[in-house]
Amino acid sequence: MAEEDKVDAGAILGFGIGLLLVGAAVYFAIWLLFGYFARQESANATREYPLAAPAETRLPPEPRLQTDPRGDLRALREQEERTLRSYQWVDKNAGVVRIPIERAMSLTVDRGLPTRPQEGQK
Repeated sequence: MAEEDKVDAGAILGFGIGLLLVGAAVYFAIWLLFGYFARQESANATREYPLAAPAETRLPPEPRLQTDPRGDLRALREQEERTLRSYQWVDKNAGVVRIPIERAMSLTVDRGLPTRPQEGQK
């Protein structure tokens, strides 16, 4: 008793050919779609929008990146140095004045730091 061959070679061959045809159709459809997109992009590239500002005048929203961080740091340090080495009124009505740091340190050495009165002393 011989065993029957239950494999249908014609069905497998038909499925493979169908698969190749569907793959070729999808490839062709995608090729057409990309061609359409390329034409649309080239048509839009030449069109100018009247309300759009040129790229040179548009600024991104805040906060912006620094264009010269070293220069910014140098300017900040110079401004801090001027503040540390100058006299200026902080609050004229209250009599609060900013004095140079060297003068403040020498006054602190001469006068000492303020202390709290000890318990029992007033």
